[in-house]
Amino acid sequence: MNIVVIGSGVVGMTTAWRLARDGHSVTIVDRASTTAQGASHANGAQLSYSYVAPLASPGVWFDLPKYLFGRNTPMRFRPTFDLFQYRWLLKFMAACTREQAFATTDRLLRLAYLSRAVLHGAEDIRSLDFAWSKAGKLVVQGSAASLEAARAQVEYQSRRGSVQEVLDRDACLRLEPALNGIAHRIVGGVYTADEEAADPYRLCQGIESLLSGGNGGVKFVYGAKVRRLLRSGRRLLGVETAAGEVLEADAYVLAAGVASRRLGLTAGLDLPIYPIKGYSLSLPIANDDAAPRVSITDTDYKVVYARLGEKLRVAGMADIVGNDDSIDPRRLGQLVAQARETFPQASTWQQMEPWTGLRPATPKGLPILNASGIDNLLLNVGHGALGFTLAFGSAEVIAAALAGRPSPVPEADFALSAA
Repeated sequence: MNIVVIGSGVVGMTTAWRLARDGHSVTIVDRASTTAQGASHANGAQLSYSYVAPLASPGVWFDLPKYLFGRNTPMRFRPTFDLFQYRWLLKFMAACTREQAFATTDRLLRLAYLSRAVLHGAEDIRSLDFAWSKAGKLVVQGSAASLEAARAQVEYQSRRGSVQEVLDRDACLRLEPALNGIAHRIVGGVYTADEEAADPYRLCQGIESLLSGGNGGVKFVYGAKVRRLLRSGRRLLGVETAAGEVLEADAYVLAAGVASRRLGLTAGLDLPIYPIKGYSLSLPIANDDAAPRVSITDTDYKVVYARLGEKLRVAGMADIVGNDDSIDPRRLGQLVAQARETFPQASTWQQMEPWTGLRPATPKGLPILNASGIDNLLLNVGHGALGFTLAFGSAEVIAAALAGRPSPVPEADFALSAA
């Protein structure tokens, strides 16, 4: 089958890789000049298979006033004149219940564990150089209340296959001595030994190299912004670029991150995807012992840390500010200050590589996979901050649908209506 995949981020690239393994001829089209120039370029780099609880949670209600009016909060809201922003926010707030958060977590855990299994079983992918490591992950808590909430989450997830350990402060510091500088604000934490970290950009580059080698059957069309999807009845006839070129195929996969909503509208699809801006820093490690070896999530600041070879990746923030991917100096300064407080000697802090990207988020935090209502268009969109973690599992779901195989996860769990 000839298939066009729209989007060359980690979701689109893993989809193309999986479809090529099934023998399909694949064309990837992207407006950027090379792979992974959007949300996959320099994100948090953690493969958090057991830490997939959605942003939409009951705690949002408690923190809402500071998100609306605070200055140095991990989440920020800036009103725009876009009515869709308010429609999305209403659905998001409606999903901030304990019952919905647990239901979403259940579904995401299944997809995350599928994703891990696909990656671990792919020898060609594992042979690539993308700073992949199984370092484990420690989520540090700053209050007794948050630690107890984390303990309840651990107990809940243990019945669904997660293997995690609740640690007190001393155990956290023994596990990761580089945290000694903030020992005063650590009450405890949750450690997951089998969590991983890797560089998604280097992964995408590696996949491109694999698929360009002559055996992949994949064509890359870069620098081609897709203007619209050409629909007739229940089928797509093609994909039209801004240059007027029409790419035709037997089937199409939409995996264009935040651009998926705009493209969906051209085919009559109302995809509930809103951009949530995140920031990151990539820092050369100057003092090996002062940098974390375990991936860290600081729940007080909502900041994550991952070691990528000789660099430390720092990421955080969740800004609901529309399609604005510019770097806000104040927000960047906040992230730098928090990282320097946490690991002051890890870097010289002179050669920082700042970045910002837009996460394609649905209100409930569930990606939308498979059926679109258009017979030959499949959706692989809306992964939010979990695109890297869920990419291989999502690709497996798409490949199964195109091959007529049973879905490896319940189809209804990731339907458009479920998002």
